[in-house]
Formats: sequence, structure tokens, C-alpha cells
Amino acid sequence: MSLTLAVLRPEPGNAATAARATAAGYAVLRLPLFAVVPLDWSAPDVRDHDALVLTSANSVRAAGAALTDLASLPVIAVGEQTAAAARAAGLSVAATGSSDAEALGGLLTARGIARALHLGGRERTPVAGVTRAIAVYASEPRAVAPVDVAGLAGSVALLHSARAATRLGALLDSAEVPRARVTIGAFSAAIAAAAGSGWRAVAIAASPSDAALFAAIDALGR
Repeated sequence: MSLTLAVLRPEPGNAATAARATAAGYAVLRLPLFAVVPLDWSAPDVRDHDALVLTSANSVRAAGAALTDLASLPVIAVGEQTAAAARAAGLSVAATGSSDAEALGGLLTARGIARALHLGGRERTPVAGVTRAIAVYASEPRAVAPVDVAGLAGSVALLHSARAATRLGALLDSAEVPRARVTIGAFSAAIAAAAGSGWRAVAIAASPSDAALFAAIDALGR
């Protein structure tokens, strides 16, 4: 029997991850915990910044046409999927870093960036070297039925964000589904930590990509 991966991230990333998982030979259970909602925003004066930090492909999709006003800034992207979205939007990616805020801050320092602009979600982790952060989207919780939560038992739940990690634990606890019946696969150690303890097993991706996440899960043994 193939291993079942529960894809919890919002659309359209949910469908993309599900397709990659299916292609890799996994069974897939799709259960988005959040919905991405674009927010109104205005691009600041590009001369006030020396780089553009993008920590999610959602930032690129939600930013809309105003993103072109920042096209002259070199992009520091978190993860290959975010970098690919930035390139598709006509931006120039100077570096691709880790999903860990501390590591990202180190990357900015190493490249001499001190006035970065971060376009991200409404809930975000501060990053050293970022002098201004603008929310271009919000991840709103979706209603999840207890029967759907119960269906996660025996699966590997994929965690692409700390908020998803926290909410997964809360949903399982509320539905009285033992965490010991669920394995988690996290995009980073920080995300795994946000999920708390009690899981059947924990896999942590070596880098923020679905391919690395699948490799970490495979290392646990199917």
C-alpha cells in the first residue's frame, strides 16, 4: 500500500504539491487548512530599499500588478518554488535561501543587504536586514469538519508553514485524534518545532522544496 500524504497548504499550492506527490507515487489526501486572500497594498519608493525578500510564492501571486514597480530590486527568495514564481513574474532572483528566518537574515548580511523590503503574509516572522515588511496576503482559516480531521490518522501531514503546524495540532486535539497516529513532514526545523510533540514520527526537509520534503519522508521508510 502506498504512503498517503495529507496536503494541508492553501490553494493553488495545494494542487501543485498534490500533483508532485502523485507523480512521486504517493496516495494523496487534500485538505487545505487556510485560504489565501490578497490584501490591498501600495509599493513603496524603490530607492528606499536594496533588495526584495519573498518568502512564499503566495506573495508573488497576491501582489498583483504593483509588483512591477519593484522589478529593479534584486530578489532574495525562500525556496525554489518561490524563486520560480518570482522569475515567472519577471523579477530577477539574486539568491535563494532557507525558510528559516535566522538563516535568511544571515544570507542578507552576507550579501551586504541592509535595507530589504519583505512582501509576505499578514502573519510573518521578522527577519534581520529587513527594514520594511508589507503584508500582501492573509491566510484565513478554513472550516474543517471533524470527520476530515479523523481522516488524517495514518497519513503523513505535510507542513509548509508554522501556522499550519500549530493548527494541525489543535484540530487533532479537538477531534480527539491521537497525534501518535500521524506522521508530520515539515519544510523546516522551525516548522516542526511549531507543531509540538507527540507525533508518530517527524521528517524535516533539508531545504524548502517538495522534493526535499519527499526525500525526508522516504528516509523514514514507507
